[in-house]
Amino acid sequence: MSKGLGLISGGLDSILAAMVLKRQGVDVTGISFVTPFFGSEKAEKAAAQIGIPLLIRDIGDIHLEMLKNPKYGYGRNMNPCIDCHAMMFRLAGRIMNDEGYDFLFSGEVLGQRPMSQNLSALKAVANYSGFPDRILRPLSAKLLPITPMEEQGLVDRERLLDIQGRTRRRQEELAREWKLVEYPGSGGGCLLTEKSFAGRLKDLFEHHPQATVTDVEYLKLGRQYRLSDKAKLTLGRDKVSNEALKNLLRPQDILLRTLHFSGPLGVVSGEASPEDLATAAAILTSYGKGKDEPHLEVLLLQEEQSWTIAVSPMPREQVASYIL
Repeated sequence: MSKGLGLISGGLDSILAAMVLKRQGVDVTGISFVTPFFGSEKAEKAAAQIGIPLLIRDIGDIHLEMLKNPKYGYGRNMNPCIDCHAMMFRLAGRIMNDEGYDFLFSGEVLGQRPMSQNLSALKAVANYSGFPDRILRPLSAKLLPITPMEEQGLVDRERLLDIQGRTRRRQEELAREWKLVEYPGSGGGCLLTEKSFAGRLKDLFEHHPQATVTDVEYLKLGRQYRLSDKAKLTLGRDKVSNEALKNLLRPQDILLRTLHFSGPLGVVSGEASPEDLATAAAILTSYGKGKDEPHLEVLLLQEEQSWTIAVSPMPREQVASYIL
């Protein structure tokens, strides 16, 4: 019995790719990579549904470094799909070699995404991964050049598929035929494809090229404000995001909260000047219960230090000029 290690996102295509191989007797294991931009929840549900083991690996740091300067550039927003897929195959390939799998596979479909899943893009992904002869795309295999795995009889080419294009009709028919009861809709799942988030991330890279995973996590929480070229404010929207901000706090970050009135928490990251902190405090107080007061005190906390400043809540129309 041959052994395949597959990239499992939890979407219908990756589920079906695993099932195509499993139905012809391949010993299938999935792998899900976790970054700040996509998680493993869908993959975990999918693997449980079809009964395959799933490896989960966090690649946030190395994925972020790739994202700052992708060889093949970005898609419509900040999504470097070719570089991303190649990286995942490269990392999975190392596990394949170390743990005795015979080949890698994915749910990629020829022509489904015009820029990242055309024939040249699929070849680029395979070549850039470092494992060009060990990657199988079961859903479109009959439309692609024969692979060594097929030639060696590790998989039966006749039982692979010839799906192509953007429609999901064939996949949905197979889902019904194979009694898949739950799978997510098409699209979504990666924050890098979302326009509003991509704009925030682009701003972060422009002003802070050394941004870390924590800086990206701040982008996912609450409201974002560009205070200056070197400093940014994140405001919580509710109790959950306020707690998340506190949990992310690093020694160099500054936590802000309004004294004597309830309201959101704020975190200033970057290299903030006294003027930046005063601006952040004025924005913060414009959202709290004391927003109509003429002056408010704001507590600032940084590691073991704490101090207060007095500000006037910023008019909301002025606040808008700082929003990312």
